[in-house]
Amino acid sequence: MTVSVSDPLPLSDATLDRLPADIARPVYDRAALTPGMVHIGLGNFHRAHQAWYLHRLMQLGAARDWAILGAGVRSYDAAMREKLLAQDCLTTLIELSPDSRSAEVTGAMIDYLPIEEGNASLIRAMADPAIRIVALTVTEGGYHIDPATGGLDTGHADIRHDAQNPDRPRTAFGAMVAALHQRRAAGHGPFTGMSCDNLRGNGDILRQAVVGLARLSDPDLAGWIDSEGAFPNSMVDCIVPATGPAERALARDLGIADEVPVTHENYRQWVLEDAFCAGRPDWDRVGATFTADVHSYEMMKIRILNAGHQVLANAGELLSQGTIADCMAHPVIRAFFRKVQTEEILPHIDPVPDMTPDQYLDLIESRFANPAIRDTTRRVAFDGSSRHPGFVLPILHDAPAAGGPVEGLALVEALWARMCAGQREDGTVIEPNDPFWADLHQAANAAKTRPLAWLEQSGIYADTAADPAFSAAFVRWLTLIWQDGTEAALAAYIGRG
Repeated sequence: MTVSVSDPLPLSDATLDRLPADIARPVYDRAALTPGMVHIGLGNFHRAHQAWYLHRLMQLGAARDWAILGAGVRSYDAAMREKLLAQDCLTTLIELSPDSRSAEVTGAMIDYLPIEEGNASLIRAMADPAIRIVALTVTEGGYHIDPATGGLDTGHADIRHDAQNPDRPRTAFGAMVAALHQRRAAGHGPFTGMSCDNLRGNGDILRQAVVGLARLSDPDLAGWIDSEGAFPNSMVDCIVPATGPAERALARDLGIADEVPVTHENYRQWVLEDAFCAGRPDWDRVGATFTADVHSYEMMKIRILNAGHQVLANAGELLSQGTIADCMAHPVIRAFFRKVQTEEILPHIDPVPDMTPDQYLDLIESRFANPAIRDTTRRVAFDGSSRHPGFVLPILHDAPAAGGPVEGLALVEALWARMCAGQREDGTVIEPNDPFWADLHQAANAAKTRPLAWLEQSGIYADTAADPAFSAAFVRWLTLIWQDGTEAALAAYIGRG
């Protein structure tokens, strides 16, 4: 049967063999798959990245006992669950390169667990010894890190609740602890906890969250998890925009009625420590890299790509550039990006096998400039209160110690402060875009006349504000931005040196 674009087929197992011939689809029997993984926080990135690697393995006839059970711990996850279950947990992936597009349907996920208070279904699934990996994408800000100590924030209301009510947890980490408790009591070994978020040492941070929370209620269990469990560090990379009406329309144009299709760039990378306590799929057969030196890859990617996103996004928001590709097409913003990267970021990055920092920057520039990827500046600027401390401020910590300049990075922080005032330079409103927007907005308005008010947010800047070179540069740049505008400040920086 030939499907016209005016008559797209609803995506389901029953329609797979009727999709347009040029759309790849599972060649494996999905009914024969059995679960081996739970993934918590099942958004677009997971479906375009980790689930894709597993799907590709299944296409080779492997990993049929590693299928994914999707999961969430927040009420808003219920909408995604409903949509995915309605299409048998299939996902349409649409790859967008600058001059072409292609699509495939992936099927490595076979169910989505109920979203419920107390997370009983999630705990029960993770307690099953057939589940050997529990993976997470819960955002950089979702790990309850105390900004003052870098440890687990034991004062957070959700962490306190889970410590006091270990059988009815609110958080993913509390659910993991409860499931590990049941596994230990039944004589089963632990599962591997695998973070897939953009955090340096993400496995170490996940270990800190799970073991630290367990220690609050059951120190013996915490010791068992710490000694017998595994939390490999990993680096993940693929640019995956949010899904909206345009993405759904694109899927329909291709002949598929998918309520939650995923668009992505034509690039992926996944680098992992080979440290799993209960086995793992052979992801290296389909392009993943196992190495003992994940941190070098993390450093390169997080500082050039993730920090680079923050270099672009706040300037882009202020100058009404809708997407990251638009930012790269803006000559002043692009020149600003290149100068900050080459002078203030690349000097603090070591090469990895087959890739120097300069080569990686060239790759990132081409990826960011891809006009087919409609990655909005708003999405990239979201949750700056996690992303700036996670991606930008560590460079500001290293640069003075190495005698490096900080002018451009100080300007990046000043642009963020200006953006949080909530208005673009064309007068349009920037809607709240951070879990702590009210506090950021208040500090940004105070910093209009007293720039240091922004740096007094100790939960963000901690020791960074104590560096006199950075503080002086920040004050100078924020004053100039408010006085002459964003583009004038960018041009002044570009013309320096």
